[in-house]
Amino acid sequence: MTSTTQLSIAGRFIDFHVLQSVPYSNLNRDDTNSVKTVLYGDRERTRVSSQCWKRAVRRYFQRSIGEKALRTRRIGEAVERELREGRGWETGLARRAGQHIAAGSSIKADPPSQEEPAWSTNAMVYVPEAAITELADLAESNRDALENAKDMKKGVKSVLPQADIDTVLRSRNGIINLFGRMLAEIDGAGVDGAVQVAHAVTTHATDVEVDYFAAVDDITDAWRDTTGSAHMGSGEFSAGTFYRYATLDLADLLRNIGGDMEAAKTLATAFGEAFLLSLPEAKKTSTAPHTIPDLVHISVRSDRPLSYAAAFETPIAADRTGGFAQPSRQALGEYAQAAGRLMGPRGLRHAGWASLEDKDLTGLGARNDSFDELITSAVTAALSEATA
Repeated sequence: MTSTTQLSIAGRFIDFHVLQSVPYSNLNRDDTNSVKTVLYGDRERTRVSSQCWKRAVRRYFQRSIGEKALRTRRIGEAVERELREGRGWETGLARRAGQHIAAGSSIKADPPSQEEPAWSTNAMVYVPEAAITELADLAESNRDALENAKDMKKGVKSVLPQADIDTVLRSRNGIINLFGRMLAEIDGAGVDGAVQVAHAVTTHATDVEVDYFAAVDDITDAWRDTTGSAHMGSGEFSAGTFYRYATLDLADLLRNIGGDMEAAKTLATAFGEAFLLSLPEAKKTSTAPHTIPDLVHISVRSDRPLSYAAAFETPIAADRTGGFAQPSRQALGEYAQAAGRLMGPRGLRHAGWASLEDKDLTGLGARNDSFDELITSAVTAALSEATA
């Protein structure tokens, strides 16, 4: 991005601060199905990884903006299915085309194994959903070569043009421009993400609860000819008020989309909504933890991002009625005010908040009645013309 583009907008960074109370749940499990935690301020907190919540954000974003991207090593199989089911290719030829697609790019491919029964790329690709159609078109235009080719084997060179496959795998859309893409094997395919997302951490100490459960056999229950359950097990769960933080670098976004201000506005607004309203879906059928944020604060800065996670390094104590949400909101406002004093007037171009809180919170800027109004005002302020 040129310095001219950077200077044309009022704010480079949009910071999103979210407090959200989540009831009994396990939004993000580790490899042993345990609740993820972190020791912060010498107290164990419940944690949801940034990767987990980013996936939820991406899925929400894709639904709201109407464009999708695929992250997969099975792109050859996807092309095979498009050719077979969508275009009427004979099964063997469609499979061969998929093999040559998978092995024909600069990424190369692994041969089938017991775990992976089809050729898969050596690295995951992240491409717009339309790439499947474009690769199928490429196979169509090289159908004669595929009909005369052999099925892919180790050491066999694909009959499809590598440069053309790479061009499709290099393509991108709004979500890739926003979240970035790591693909070192193809020159020019990497995209620096414009979004940075922190791990979500509870503002207070938490305990992990172990839930024992048993499943009843309906026949046994009806016949009553024996006792005992059909299955027994246990799972880990926790509950708490989370602090969530993300920042959107508009300079990176504008560079990725060639300086298109209208596209930047659309993408920034859609990201804001997705970050606020998305929720990871692990264990959703047994916990249904579908809350909304208690408080959202959005600030626009021209100097650097500013997380307020340190507001909760000293764990929040429950208020006299037993809750963590209200004192967490108060602590966030107080920290923002203190950080503002230390930082001085530099950098801050806009600040606002919206909340279930009925009291005014100092330090967070102007109160907004809705999340939509809050997001729109911040994006508009960030993308307005810079003033001297």
